[in-house]
Amino acid sequence: MTPQDPLAALQPLRTPEPVALWPPAPGWWLLAALGCATLAALGWYAWRQHRRNRYRRLARAELRTIAERHAARQNPTATLCAINALLKGVCLQVYPRRTVAALSGAAWLDFLNAEFHAVGSEQRFPDAIAQAHAADPGFVDVPALLACADAWLRRHRGGRA
Repeated sequence: MTPQDPLAALQPLRTPEPVALWPPAPGWWLLAALGCATLAALGWYAWRQHRRNRYRRLARAELRTIAERHAARQNPTATLCAINALLKGVCLQVYPRRTVAALSGAAWLDFLNAEFHAVGSEQRFPDAIAQAHAADPGFVDVPALLACADAWLRRHRGGRA
């Protein structure tokens, strides 16, 4: 060693031990617990929503059956009555009975259209739905009625939680 070279007197650098990945720090345990709790809460919420909307899935399946029957028979009056009965049944399940049970004619049409308005849709049921139980309901645009009923079943809010 010469006094001219002070770096030669230094010892070689020692690298520290690598940081172990296990066991994690307490903060990671807390984050994992919060993540599990969040996933459980989201799963529970999704399961409740799925159960709560079962009637919608069943009603839409019935609506598809009505559409298939109409395609086979081409009877607009029977199709109109079946759609009206389906919508009334759904409403009796999700709205208070005292609100829906007595509705017919123009009041029934207004009730259905009010649900479209409540969800921000400009769609409206054809006037034929108000004449579903008349002897001659007049012209019935069945494809438009089926589309409207399907949209209503997908979008309505329901009166009960």
